[in-house]
Amino acid sequence: MSSASARLLRLFEGHRLTPTQRRIAHCMVRRATDAPFLSSVELAELAGVSQPSVTRFAVALGYDGYPALRRHLRELPAIEGTGGAEGGPQAFPAATAAGNAYQQAVRAEIDNLRHLAELLADPAPVERAARVLAGSPTLPVLGLRAAAAQARGFAYFAAKVHPDVRLLDEGGSMLADRLDAAVRAGSEALLCFALPRHPREVPPALEQARAAGLRIVMVADSAFAPVAHPDDLLLPAAVGTGLAFDTACAPMLLARVLLEAMCDGLPEAQARLEEFDARAAERGLFL
Repeated sequence: MSSASARLLRLFEGHRLTPTQRRIAHCMVRRATDAPFLSSVELAELAGVSQPSVTRFAVALGYDGYPALRRHLRELPAIEGTGGAEGGPQAFPAATAAGNAYQQAVRAEIDNLRHLAELLADPAPVERAARVLAGSPTLPVLGLRAAAAQARGFAYFAAKVHPDVRLLDEGGSMLADRLDAAVRAGSEALLCFALPRHPREVPPALEQARAAGLRIVMVADSAFAPVAHPDDLLLPAAVGTGLAFDTACAPMLLARVLLEAMCDGLPEAQARLEEFDARAAERGLFL
């Protein structure tokens, strides 16, 4: 994530935004260097929303209107001098001296992890989310396509300490059935990994879960994930975009942190781990 994107995230965080407004914010983060130079009409077209929605978005952030927001963006030190339409000096001259593309991708992930560490300075959101997940008798874990690997990894380890974890990593007509089964089994919460590109099956699955009364905990690539709802417990962790395919080191680490916090809310967690270790030794599971 660039410094410009990080600045925008810090500007937007802490505001209760509607799904449409999150979509606008997400678009601006993705186009951070261009954002200060976009008109409200251009931003609306890029985000796929109406021009009045852009105005309401700026007002929701505390500005008199979009022109005031754009003026503020142009004053941010991390965005000044990016050139925009004028082709001025670059704000990040070190980027060209940061090594080859592979090294730059690694360094970008390190920046994502540093940003995650800053967010975790306040552990309350993770601890609150962990209590919700630990208290659910049945715990469905949703992650489709690119997010499936994150969901699968979480479910694998969570099943060692939680009595009933159900992995939902395939879309299609069976997804609704499996959600219904989890609700019948007593589920009170659902963990969703929402990473780009966001599959179109995710929103209806989350709507079904919310309609059934499930509390949604979401690990997403930004605080403005387009599939999120204002009532969700959303934990952001940026993905790397420097390679042909996104990298998800920060979401993976955040998932492990969430697991650690979950263990504190499960009184039998340590006993379950010790029991697993004993059985694994008996069966010779590991070298």
